[in-house]
Amino acid sequence: MTRRRTVAATAAVLAGALVLAGCGTNRTESGGAAGGSCDTSKGTLVIGMIAPLSGGLSALGLGMRNSADLAVKQANEQCTVPGYRLAFQPEDDQATPQVANQAATKLASDPNVVGVVGTLNSSTAQTVQPILAGKSIVMVSPANTNPTLTIGPDPANPVRPFPNYFRVATTDLIQGPFAAQYLVKTAGKKNIAVIDDGKTYGAQLAAEFAKQAQKDGATIVAQEKVGEKDTDFSGVIATIKPLNPDAVYYGGEYPQAGPLSAQLAANGLPVPLMGGDGIYDAKFIELGGRPGDLATSVGAPAESLASAKAFIDAYNAAGYAEPFSAYGVFTYDSANVIIDGLAKTVGTGTWSDASRATLIENVGKTDLAGASGPLKFDEFGDTTNKVLTVYTVKDGDWVAVEGSTGSFQG
Repeated sequence: MTRRRTVAATAAVLAGALVLAGCGTNRTESGGAAGGSCDTSKGTLVIGMIAPLSGGLSALGLGMRNSADLAVKQANEQCTVPGYRLAFQPEDDQATPQVANQAATKLASDPNVVGVVGTLNSSTAQTVQPILAGKSIVMVSPANTNPTLTIGPDPANPVRPFPNYFRVATTDLIQGPFAAQYLVKTAGKKNIAVIDDGKTYGAQLAAEFAKQAQKDGATIVAQEKVGEKDTDFSGVIATIKPLNPDAVYYGGEYPQAGPLSAQLAANGLPVPLMGGDGIYDAKFIELGGRPGDLATSVGAPAESLASAKAFIDAYNAAGYAEPFSAYGVFTYDSANVIIDGLAKTVGTGTWSDASRATLIENVGKTDLAGASGPLKFDEFGDTTNKVLTVYTVKDGDWVAVEGSTGSFQG
């Protein structure tokens, strides 16, 4: 399965597949194994999600929604949480902190919500974290990469801001330097213009990239900012073109990165554009990404992982209308981290508000073989899996650069 391909609906839908959100509610519910043989006499517990289900980043958010939905469905089929049925409640944050605030407040007000998968954006995570922490609701992100979310603003003196927050994606302290090391040492680019969108994710990623690129011997010929909703980049291109960059690094996401790449070439600067996991989606190519453009993304390519085969097969069989996209495997793992911790927390007992602290503790002790690889967390809630991959645009799709999967070696 490629990022470009849309998964076609199939008649071979898995038994007990969940019906997506209906009128009046976002919840998705499922019966138990063999059409309802699980004991669900203790009631329903809710796994929430906060992600962009509409707007410019919905291609990523919908894949996240479907992947978490699959994990919940499978847990119900396997009677994973004794005595309980799980319901899935995805909330749309439109990649906007204010809307994410509303989504988090809604989920936090429901005593049946046991955990939340999300968010996609680091900027929305900053809004959601304190709201969920106030109710001791565990939060596991498949995609946040800004380091301050787990270690605070000073990497030299790390302090964990919220003990309920975990993530399965490695951070920009690794991703930015990893990209710089490839672009400078392997691709041989020596004069690089750096542009970012000013948002939490993009600015941090660009800053970490620039620091390492200079350490590796490159010259950062310019460091510019654009607006997160800009569509015309002629001004910034006019600024950097006389400086003769041999590559452009963009900290941000594909809605701006794709048009920026196209406009670079159209304005006589056909150099490769590189970005992070925020541009690693088929939409980047549809919006103007060119052959030779580059992106880093967390983990190894899903299709190359034996550990991800069962997820991919089940996802395809379930007939979702959208591909699982860049964060599908990580979202599936994030949901399963919560579900596994919940099963251990409930045991043969019952869920109550007093269980929330125990669930956070159990999630912190996670030791699972996930679809993306080993799932463990350090003392800050960060994943111990630091693997990343460089991808390039080739023949209208993202293709992993041979030999590029690994971690930053400083």
